[in-house]
Amino acid sequence: APGVLKNVCCECLVHTCRRKKELKVRTVWLGHPEKCEEKYPKNAIKNQKYNIVTFVPGVLYQQFKFFLNLYFLVVACSQFVPSLKIGYLYTYWAPLGFVLAVTMVREAVDEVRRCRRDKEMNSQLYSKLTVRGKVQVKSSDIQITMKSKQTGLMYDLCPQEDCDPPIHESLSIENTLWASTVVASGTVIGVVIYTGKEMRSVLNTSQSKNKVGLLDLELNRLTKALFLAQVVLSVVMVTLQGFLGPWFRNLFRFVVLFSYIIPISLRVNLDMGKSAYGWMIMKDENIPGTVVRTSTIPEELGRLVYLLTDKTGTLTQNEMVFKRLHLGTVSYGMDTMDEIQSHIIQSYAQPPAPKVRKSVSSRIHEAVKAIALCHNVTPVYESCVNGASTEPESTEADQDFSDDNRTYQASSPDDVALVRWTESVGLTLVNRDLTSLQLKTPAGHILTYYILQIFPFTSESKRMGIIVREEATGDITFYMKGADVAMASIVQYNDWLEEECGNMAREGLRTLVVAKKSLTEEQYQDFESRYNQAKLSIHDRALKVAAVVESLEREMELLCLTGVEDQLQADVRPTLELLRNAGIKIWMLTGDKLETATCIAKSSHLVSRNQDIHVFKPVSNRGEAHLELNAFRRKHDCALVISGDSLEVCLRYYEHEFVELACQCPAVVCCRCSPTQKAQIVRLLQQHTDNRTCAIGDGGNDVSMIQAADCGIGIEGKEGKQASLAADFSITQFKHIGRLLMVHGRNSYKRSAALGQFVMHRGMIISTMQAVFSSIFYFASVPLYQGFLMVGYATIYTMFPVFSLVLDQDVKPEMALLYPELYKDLTKGRSLSFKTFLIWVLISVYQGGILMYGALVLFDQEFVHVVAISFTALILTELLMVALTVRTWHWLMVVAELISLGCYLASLAFLNEYFDLSFITTWVFLWKVCVITLVSCLPLYIIKYLKRKFSPPSYSKLSS
Repeated sequence: APGVLKNVCCECLVHTCRRKKELKVRTVWLGHPEKCEEKYPKNAIKNQKYNIVTFVPGVLYQQFKFFLNLYFLVVACSQFVPSLKIGYLYTYWAPLGFVLAVTMVREAVDEVRRCRRDKEMNSQLYSKLTVRGKVQVKSSDIQITMKSKQTGLMYDLCPQEDCDPPIHESLSIENTLWASTVVASGTVIGVVIYTGKEMRSVLNTSQSKNKVGLLDLELNRLTKALFLAQVVLSVVMVTLQGFLGPWFRNLFRFVVLFSYIIPISLRVNLDMGKSAYGWMIMKDENIPGTVVRTSTIPEELGRLVYLLTDKTGTLTQNEMVFKRLHLGTVSYGMDTMDEIQSHIIQSYAQPPAPKVRKSVSSRIHEAVKAIALCHNVTPVYESCVNGASTEPESTEADQDFSDDNRTYQASSPDDVALVRWTESVGLTLVNRDLTSLQLKTPAGHILTYYILQIFPFTSESKRMGIIVREEATGDITFYMKGADVAMASIVQYNDWLEEECGNMAREGLRTLVVAKKSLTEEQYQDFESRYNQAKLSIHDRALKVAAVVESLEREMELLCLTGVEDQLQADVRPTLELLRNAGIKIWMLTGDKLETATCIAKSSHLVSRNQDIHVFKPVSNRGEAHLELNAFRRKHDCALVISGDSLEVCLRYYEHEFVELACQCPAVVCCRCSPTQKAQIVRLLQQHTDNRTCAIGDGGNDVSMIQAADCGIGIEGKEGKQASLAADFSITQFKHIGRLLMVHGRNSYKRSAALGQFVMHRGMIISTMQAVFSSIFYFASVPLYQGFLMVGYATIYTMFPVFSLVLDQDVKPEMALLYPELYKDLTKGRSLSFKTFLIWVLISVYQGGILMYGALVLFDQEFVHVVAISFTALILTELLMVALTVRTWHWLMVVAELISLGCYLASLAFLNEYFDLSFITTWVFLWKVCVITLVSCLPLYIIKYLKRKFSPPSYSKLSS
């Protein structure tokens, strides 16, 4: 019974904690905040991990979560027990305190930076409309108290101050402005409905996790192996003692004595190294504007196998440029646009002569007019009065139609590109509101068209339409434009459309087919009555409306085919080629449609020219997915293009099989991907492949993918700073990723691997000497070096040369970029593995044994001096070993070596309790120390020379 009760209580507790906030309809009282009863979250952004109270406990928890630090805490605490005490307390507590202090300072700096970034975002100013007029408020002070636009597409909430008569317009998702949107021009008046934690962008963002690099995990595994070795060594010592007396206490004393096998300074050296790499990345003049936001994972940049990239704004500039117009018999490119211009000028200058067959001139005129009318673009004029931007009044007389004062706004950049092009050839869109459009001819005359109906673009229909009546003639025309797949069945029979669409797509252009149909007054009235009736139906409204519209979409006259290019970011092609040669598999995850995504994949050389592309057919159930996967399995070395819906079906039924097949592809393109799906794909790769992933994006929709990846890179783009603020690394251009990975990723990983192993070697060599010392003196658990010697050995005597390894580089940056194939070696993780670790263990055992036995053999008469001799030889050996490890010398390395040697020689004068000064200054001491040091280091230098001669690493072949 108590067990059942406990389970019920636990379930209730979990249910209470996890219970989601109930979603209710909210009423917003305009100008009457006192009527609002519920409390809503503050509109403040908060990216900090800790606050003043949780900072110290939080950082300590993060540190002692690592086996290494927890172990040292236990060892340090054991020194308070008298029977276990070995030497002085500060021998164990000083290094631990130093390590924690450095970590806390680094975390505090990161936290302050985050706080500043949040403060910057929260202090943006907005104007708040109140009964007394406009008031300036910070974004963090906005409270819940649709956007209104004077000319088109949005419903006016309240055009007059007093709202009389009251307005009953239904506001829908079209009238919504999400947070972080950019207002291209003009001002927006809106009602704040959701704030802070309830905003869509925040709800879409997962909680950021503390990322731990692969190198840190590998070093953590090695420290566990060292701990095991230490326990085994202690047990061996106690066994050789014969388990005499209180052997358990002796065992623990040996564990404490050999605790230097596990180097406490490992973490602090690595953390300082990471900060140094971050500083080098930010100071690199070749990648200006790069910011390191997470200083704990720079080595990850050198281990990446999968790069998942967004398309729009990351690979492309999200700027469309009109490139081609095709009329069936004739095609116009960038170099022949002036011909179109002269045709347009001519057609508006003279009245059209009635002809049986249409001339090229009239066909061009019709095509350009259709493009200038069939769109969702609004021209915006900003007139500055007394420094304040004011919306123009709707009266045509007051309006300033000058070309340099006009900007175009639309939800689709393709539409803007087309309208800009019609302006360049002489037909300019000058005004638009809910009911009419105005075009300006080359001669400066204004033509007015009344908008009778508009059918917006949807992802299902893949087309948009508009019905207009020309004011001058009263002619009614239905214009339509859309994707070739949607339009092919709507237009009259022709023999060129499909072929030309294919040609343009191969050039990397986004194609739109433009068509028209002239309607009589009776035809239009009949359509309008049926359309309005369908709009009022309660059941299947969408289907009925679509059916009515489709009745018009028959046998339309094909006018032209347009080609627009989404310009690629600078140097995208060479960068992607560089990454591919480096063995990195690139996956493009985009919300764009399949045709566009495929087209950009080809034009950016994400898919190389000689590669096939397998387009995964749309699947909706298990059987279809099975058949399509089998078809895909038969293809070899081809890129995969799949849509988000098909991907979801495959992952539901055949997750393992799909991921296995996709991972063999040289490139994968996922189109129509939601932000959640992007993050899901990242996690799939992490689970199924154990390889490191990197995500790169520029918009708020990429944040969850960036946070899920092992290494997230954000680009500061047109879509705002959301991605770059959430990322671990922020860059200004896609091309910078090449240098970031090939040069900085390589150096960070190689340096940290060398540094980590060297710090371990430093601990193992002194532990070997302790073991030899104890075994010669009847297995006594007495320390060889006491007090300051131990603290000094790990800090001032060897710290600078060892840390100077963060300046080492095996390959020059130019070489690393010229031969990206070198990067493949890094992903195998050979710089730090159990093999390299065992080599360092053998070196440590050999050197420790030589130093200790050498000192005892050469000084059998003067045993008192064994400490001075062995310790001096040990310091010299360490300094020589740093020199042996270095691959490219830097002047600071030489300085570090000299400073350490100088510190040691200077300190000899003060260490009277350990060293006999009169003995140290004799020739006997000098030659014996030199012999021991030579024996411990010379064989290693010889081995290194022979290895470089007969089995050189791949990079040395290049540099020679």
